[in-house]
Amino acid sequence: MTFRGDVSRSGGNARRSGGGRGLAVGGGLGGLLLVGLFLLLGGDPGQVGSILGQDQEQQGEIESGGNFDNCRTGEDANTDDNCRLYYTSFSVNEVWEQQLPKQAGITYTEPTLDIFNSSVQTGCGLASAQTGPFYCPGDETAYFDLSFFEQMRQFGGENAPLAQMYIVAHEYGHHIQKLEGTLGLSNYNDPGRDSNAVKLELQADCYAGIWASYADKGPDRMLEPITEDQLDSALTTAGAVGDDNIQERSGGQVNPETWTHGSSQQRRDAFLSGYTTGKMSSCDFLQRGVYRS
Repeated sequence: MTFRGDVSRSGGNARRSGGGRGLAVGGGLGGLLLVGLFLLLGGDPGQVGSILGQDQEQQGEIESGGNFDNCRTGEDANTDDNCRLYYTSFSVNEVWEQQLPKQAGITYTEPTLDIFNSSVQTGCGLASAQTGPFYCPGDETAYFDLSFFEQMRQFGGENAPLAQMYIVAHEYGHHIQKLEGTLGLSNYNDPGRDSNAVKLELQADCYAGIWASYADKGPDRMLEPITEDQLDSALTTAGAVGDDNIQERSGGQVNPETWTHGSSQQRRDAFLSGYTTGKMSSCDFLQRGVYRS
């Protein structure tokens, strides 16, 4: 998937953050998989220590700073991962500025995009690259460490452009839920196939699909038309972060009673539902019946 070479964006709610050596939250694929069950694509990094049975310790000073002066055009976004995430935030914001008032009667406000290195202080506590991407409702910020995209291969995902962009759009989907007033219904301490945690994660996948449905259309579109191969890369990544896939790859048995994000098939289906319909009503996993279309 590529951005149009002639598009240009600057400013926006985005920053780069740097850290020390990270947090002591476990290491290796096993630790990442355990964290993934709770945090991957949504969750509270402040609770990582309790999940792993460890104390979180800051190892080094965290420094903030950096900008996106090198991200001048869509061509920069096509060749640089930082610029790709930065430009994706503009695309997602522009879609939801139109669709959220139209379909839900809610005014859209932009979250902040934070691309951090190693570790970062958030409104939800300290976090490291091992937590994976996440949205913190406390500071309305979506956090990403670029190393995660390469780690995705360990789950069977793809480090492809639309796969990266899907993950950004998913986290922004949690911001939509914050604006809807439903994000607080998610309870990772009450997991299961039919839990609110799973429903809200699937809805965020579906909202990511809605973004993709509109992002390559219209005269002001930022993206070139999405191809079948690009769509497949996003669906593959959505499936890779299914609870059943993560459980299997961690060497355990598939146990739907512990799910917090949904199965691989559910996650693929949710994204595809949003993509094919473009309607928030197709993402109504909470069965609220409040959407206009």
